[in-house]
Amino acid sequence: MKFISKYIFEIGAILLIIASYFLTRIYNIMSLPIFTDEAIYTRWAQIAYNDSAWRFISLTDGKQPSFIWLQLVMLRFFEDPLLAGRMVSVFTGFGTLTGVFLLTQILFKNRNLSILASLLYVIFPFALVYDKMALYDSAVAMFSVWALFFSVLLVRKLRLDVALVLGFILGGAVLTKSSGFLFIYLSPLLLILFDLRKKDLVRRFFKWVALLGISVFLAYFFYSILRLSPFFHIIEQKNSTFVYPFFEWVEHPFTYLPSNLSGMTDWVITYMTIPIVVLVFSSFVIEPKRYFREKALLFLWFLGPFMGLAIFGKLIYPRFIFFMTIPLLILSAYSLMYLITRVKQIYLKFLIIAVFTGLLVYVDVKILKDFENAPIAEIDLGQFIRGWPAGTGVRESVEFFEQQAKNKEIFIGTQGTFGLMPYSYEIYLGTNPNIEVVGYWPINDTIPEDVLEIARTKEAYFVYYQPCPQCEYPGAAPLGWPLEKIAEYKKADKNNTLTIYRVVVKD
Repeated sequence: MKFISKYIFEIGAILLIIASYFLTRIYNIMSLPIFTDEAIYTRWAQIAYNDSAWRFISLTDGKQPSFIWLQLVMLRFFEDPLLAGRMVSVFTGFGTLTGVFLLTQILFKNRNLSILASLLYVIFPFALVYDKMALYDSAVAMFSVWALFFSVLLVRKLRLDVALVLGFILGGAVLTKSSGFLFIYLSPLLLILFDLRKKDLVRRFFKWVALLGISVFLAYFFYSILRLSPFFHIIEQKNSTFVYPFFEWVEHPFTYLPSNLSGMTDWVITYMTIPIVVLVFSSFVIEPKRYFREKALLFLWFLGPFMGLAIFGKLIYPRFIFFMTIPLLILSAYSLMYLITRVKQIYLKFLIIAVFTGLLVYVDVKILKDFENAPIAEIDLGQFIRGWPAGTGVRESVEFFEQQAKNKEIFIGTQGTFGLMPYSYEIYLGTNPNIEVVGYWPINDTIPEDVLEIARTKEAYFVYYQPCPQCEYPGAAPLGWPLEKIAEYKKADKNNTLTIYRVVVKD
């Protein structure tokens, strides 16, 4: 009881933060339509769940498998496969939240600051978006924070058990996404925290190198598991889609740097908001000598990957920089805590918090209640709700097809063989014996002959949802196809639709 009474504020604040986290992440979690990448990952998880021979199925597209493996666990508890995938991100996001608390504590040894940093993570719009989507990026952020936490612990404690745990964390990171290797490459930054005043500097340095070597060895050992798959080589091919290989980069080393920097900086400012960005830089002005090395480490943990992606990035999205921004939240919390502790009046403390976090809360409310108009990165709005990659109409069309297939067999052709179509239909309709789903690509001026043949024996439908050269608008069929429009589901951008057509066969 004495312990509880002594730490009543801290315990209450932590419980409130945990409750707020799960409330904001679970609230309206299924309101966003299924996104193209979510459909891919969820379908992979379904296949791997039903056939253990396909546990490495993600490697067929050059993606590491750990996120799919986590989905396999969730599929045991949630009937809706998409909800299972999104709950993976909810729990990995909670892992990030816990990591932020502990990382702040180990760096600055201030529980109130740790609580404040955790609160900022809960209301961080970047996290609110990605902690409730069935994408890899929430898991990457979790491994990033925990890799930094155990790296700090290793350089300060120089213990074998810490090195082993760090190895497991790094192993999990590289089994999640190729960006996990960045946490290995950033390891030399930890020398910033090396205590030069202690004796036996050389011995301690080589001990740290040896222990870090054990951690890195474990990470590569876990990664080598992927070599058991014949699809392992596709990872490198997939990476070259998003990042320039060195032999390509040297031909135009800085051609795309200005545009990449401009876009990525805009995403950081948009998601973090200007008041929080001001707090980040203020952390180096406020008490500049105090905790300077710790603050420098946090900023460099952001800056290193950020500049690397800006220099080598070929095809980039805001979600790629999500994990990079987490250390900046801790820096902003440091500045905010300084301001709060410098005033005595309670109302002034709340006023300061409101001034710097009010915009974050406003963005959060828009994300939860009106995602279409939320002030977040335009490219994310385009992908998740406005453009053709968003699965608006999928649930409605699934219900339509289930109704049509109650007493008869039907055929569904889809525009596309990989992605939102046909995977979203395979997720929800794949076990229905009366429904056959087949994807087609490319789409030509004339309807495929096999579709016409099928339409002569049973009801046949064709679903469009993305642009094509022969189509009048995204989601429309080519004018020459013998089709009858059955239903049309407009996306947030009214120029994009998901359209169901019935195949008309003329005798």
